[in-house]
Amino acid sequence: MKHRLIFALIMAMITTSMISFTLIAINVGFTTRFIPIWLRSWSISYVLAVLAMLFIAPRVQVLVGFLLKKHLIADEDDN
Repeated sequence: MKHRLIFALIMAMITTSMISFTLIAINVGFTTRFIPIWLRSWSISYVLAVLAMLFIAPRVQVLVGFLLKKHLIADEDDN
């Protein structure tokens, strides 16, 4: 659990900062209010991304495992 938490915190920080920076730059431009707008946007997206990685990602992993297992069984039936 500790590994998952640290991974989620770091990965969310990197991805949300890059995406929010890019989208704010495209949609608002580099105005005098860029930094406050970006930090607000980034902080909201960071919290949501961490929660998604902690609570939604494990369910997605189960779904992917199910789909791949089903896919592998279908491949074996074709042979």
